Amino acid sequence: MNTLLPPVFVSHGSPMTALEPGAAGAFFTRLGPVLDACAQRPRAIVAVSAHSLTREPVLLAAARHDTVHDFGGFPEALYRLRYDTAGAPALAERVAAAVSAAGLPIHRVDEGGLDHGIWSPLRFIYPEADIPVLPLAFPPDWRPQRLFALGEALAPLAAEGVWVLGTGSITHNLRLLFGASRPPLDAPEIPASAAFRDWFAQRSAAADWEALFDYRRLAPQAVLMHPTDEHLLPWYVAAGAGGRGTAPERIHASLTYGCLGMDAYAFGPAAAGLNAALAAAEAQPA
Repeated sequence: MNTLLPPVFVSHGSPMTALEPGAAGAFFTRLGPVLDACAQRPRAIVAVSAHSLTREPVLLAAARHDTVHDFGGFPEALYRLRYDTAGAPALAERVAAAVSAAGLPIHRVDEGGLDHGIWSPLRFIYPEADIPVLPLAFPPDWRPQRLFALGEALAPLAAEGVWVLGTGSITHNLRLLFGASRPPLDAPEIPASAAFRDWFAQRSAAADWEALFDYRRLAPQAVLMHPTDEHLLPWYVAAGAGGRGTAPERIHASLTYGCLGMDAYAFGPAAAGLNAALAAAEAQPA
């Protein structure tokens, strides 16, 4: 089995996932131990979140990160949750050099904080909060191809024990959630969501990179499921870190509210092994 850390994209879902984890939370809980067992425990995590957006890529290189509750109108219990971690300022220098060498702009600031796109899945994946995190904010106006190139610059990190984690959402249209009536958590999937998620999974399995890069024109219901595409774009950074040589593996598929997909993908030569190990772990009796 390939022991390199496979880059992963997770759908972090509503902030309430932190309190009501459901199927995605069960997957997150399996992911950390399985990743440690079939690859290695990360020495650090480079996290690319849909909620950390900048005009050009920026590394948040603080020595310590506090939990950022970047949302409003939720139960008080959610605001009491903490996931404070060490930062990775030395790693920031390594990442900045790699991105610069790829001919892409990169900035480093001695500021920190983990938005909920990062801490809400990590609180289940690595609940001890004992792995340093380096957030990498990205420009939401970069096309998927350029974000893939940003990920390619991160590819050597896997051999150094650094895990690249993209976090966003495979489908994300809040108007469908906060319209005239909010659907229940376990609502049946709407056809538009199913069409988009199925297309994305099929094109990924076929390693059809050109179609995936042009998803907004080619995927069914793409604009409905992503009126703005910042929640899908971290997928491309993680995919670039895995490279074009192997097909992306969908390692989890579930849904909340009938339209908010919770799918996760792994990339690179170690992705298939991770997928198989996750399936075996899920099959184990509780």
